[in-house]
Parts: sequence; C-alpha cells; structure tokens
Amino acid sequence: MKKTHFLKLYASTFIMMLLAVFSLHAQVDFMEYNGKVIDGKSKKTLEAVSLNVNETNISTITNSEGEFTLKVPKKYLDSKVVISILGYNTRVLPLSELSKKDNKIMLYEAITELSAVSVSAYKNAESLVKKVFNDKNKNIQDESVYMTAFYRETIKRRNRNVSLTEAVVNILKQPNASFQRDAIQLGKARKSTDYRRLDTVSVKLQGGPFSAIYLDVMKYPEYIFTDETISSYNFSFDEPTTINNRSVFVVSFTPKNNSLSINYNGKLYIDVNTLALVSANYALDVSDINKSKNLLVRKKPSDVIVYPLEANYKVDYKAKGNKWYYSYSNLSLKFKVNKKREIFNKVYTLSSEMAVTDWEVNTADVRIKNKDRLRPTVIITDAISGFSDPNFWGEYNLIEPDKSIQTAIDKIRKNIEKQKGKAKTVNGIP
Repeated sequence: MKKTHFLKLYASTFIMMLLAVFSLHAQVDFMEYNGKVIDGKSKKTLEAVSLNVNETNISTITNSEGEFTLKVPKKYLDSKVVISILGYNTRVLPLSELSKKDNKIMLYEAITELSAVSVSAYKNAESLVKKVFNDKNKNIQDESVYMTAFYRETIKRRNRNVSLTEAVVNILKQPNASFQRDAIQLGKARKSTDYRRLDTVSVKLQGGPFSAIYLDVMKYPEYIFTDETISSYNFSFDEPTTINNRSVFVVSFTPKNNSLSINYNGKLYIDVNTLALVSANYALDVSDINKSKNLLVRKKPSDVIVYPLEANYKVDYKAKGNKWYYSYSNLSLKFKVNKKREIFNKVYTLSSEMAVTDWEVNTADVRIKNKDRLRPTVIITDAISGFSDPNFWGEYNLIEPDKSIQTAIDKIRKNIEKQKGKAKTVNGIP
C-alpha cells in the first residue's frame, strides 16, 4: 500500500472516530416538556407560573401567554414537578404523567382564610412591613449562592420590535446581609438590533441583567424603601392570598404626599408564618413629569429629554427549607423621547425579565473573576448568528418566547437566510 493512500485512509478513519465521539457527546441528556398553564375555571392563560422539579432547584416559568418549556436531566425523570403561583392551589404532577408536547395544566384559585390570631397580630400594616425589612436576614438567603438564570430584553418602537437580547447568565448571589454586590457573568447570548429604528435613542437606558437583579428588594432595599422613606408611605391590608399552600398577607402601599423625589405604589406579599417577602409588584409614579423626566437614563445628549410614561416592576422569591431565595423579576418601561428641533416624539417600550433556572449553595467558594464580570453599564455584544440555530440554548432552561417575540425571532432568521443567499450569489455559488 502506498504511503499517501495509507495516510488518506488513516485520516479518514480518524475523522470518522472523531465524529463518533462528537455524536456520543451530542446525545441529548435531558427530556424536554412543553405546554400551557391555565385557570381551571375561566380557562385564561396564567403568566409567571413557576414549574419546579421537586427536590431540585431546576425550574422555569410560563411566559405572558401561559406557555412553558421545561428541560429536565434524565436522572430526575422519576421526580415530580411543582406548579405554583400566587392566589392558586399548588399542583404536584409526576413527570411520567406529562407528555413531551401540548401539556395543558389547570390551576384553581385558592380560598384563603387567616386565623383570628394571624389577623389580630398585625393590625398595623406599616409595622408589619417595617418588621419584614428589619428582620429580613432571618428569612432570606444568608449564604453565597451560585445561580444560573435566563435573561431576555426587548425594545419596541411603538408596537414594532427593534431590539431583542437573550442570555444565559451566571450569578454569584452574595449573602443577603453582606455589603458585597452580586456578580454576573455572561454565559451564552444572542442579540439583534435594528439600529436604523433606534437612531433617536442616543441615550443610555438603565437596562441589562443588573436592572433585573437590582429588583431584589431584600438585597437592595435602597431602590424602593429606606429607613427614612418607608414612613412616607401609607400601608393598608388587602384580602390575603396563598402560594404553595401557605397563607400570605397582602399589603398595598401609596405615597403619603409628593415630598419624595421618587414615589412608588404597589403591593407586597408577605408569608404569614415566616414574615418573609414572597413577592412585590409596584410602579413608579410618573404623574409629575418634572420629577420623572430623564429618570430612566444614565447618559443622554443635551438636546434629548426622556419622559417615562409607565414603569412597572415585579420580583418573586421561592422558599427552600426555611429560607427564601431570589427567583424571578421583570420590568416594563414605556417612555417618550423628545428631541429638540424634531416635530414628532418617539415612544419606546423596554421590557426585561430574568428567571433563575438552577442554583446551588456556593460551598466550593466559586468566584467570578473581575475580568469575567459584567458591568452595570454593559451592552451585550451582537451575536445575530445565534438566532439561526433553533437548538441554540441546548439543555438550558429558558422563558418560552410569546408570539410577538417568536415573530421577531422568525424575522431575524429570515434576514439571516437572505444574507446567506446574497453571500452565495456574490461568491458565484449557485
């Protein structure tokens, strides 16, 4: 046998072996479940429902249309999934009862009755809220935790998507009592932006994964309540509710007057037994445009004024043992950009959300190096090619895109195909 022929045969065999190895590693090591969660009575879809694999920290949430995708490592296929949301009875289903696609899970509203002792213990809603924040270190995560989370951010001009960012990030969550800030590392990301339609937004918006993590009001109370400002709000009890079969106080709050530079109104959901914050939903008071103008930007040209029209925030916590951990947050900002010497104002909406999909106590003392840490001013680099791969996220859990986001992704994929087609024509490839 000639030497050259032998080498070719050897190379061919070696490549086949490599392909076999790659194929072995490429085998899917998880099961994927898709479906929708709905109200069992009204049949309306339910948003931000948590689906958690029992006795693990693997989870996901439903999107704005009640849809979910849950990826479960095969070693946990004998487990159950816990489906829960505020105000509804929790359901626990064996994974073996779920099909791979088109699952329809129904939840039913819970009837909550607090005992006379619970009601009489806290007649003053303000004193209850103060106790929640003063005693937070007793109930909230008190160790370093390493989290994996899925982040999505969209920017719309009017009703048209002009920017879409998705990322898997690693979060080094510092102990709640620590003065150290949480660190975030970018794991995998893709982004597509139509800069032609963002030409008037030459401002630095307060966005990115840090905007979502800073909604953790137990770790960063200064962004909503401080010892000085908490007394500037009126607090009152609403009808109680339930989550995971636990009774929850519902406390509404509104500003007493217009003395604060930033005012909020909203609801706090407080676990009756532990007095831990379960969830918070609140909104920025944008009624005074002189106070709120330029509030949502860090940097802008001198001839641009940004007026917030809406600013809504939400954060959820999840219990593990006797401690509560940051689980999910989202924000929705609608703002008007007014540029001098331009007749028409531009209206934009920025929405972002982040869901923790897995986590573990940082017993190994894992750290994120300074060079790998994202900065609060980060702009995630464009990686448009990621949208061409429908299996881009692999085993990572994510928030299923709603129809508007899916439409945007489909358009990006079509544009990529067009670009590939043009490239082939230019290169003379038929």
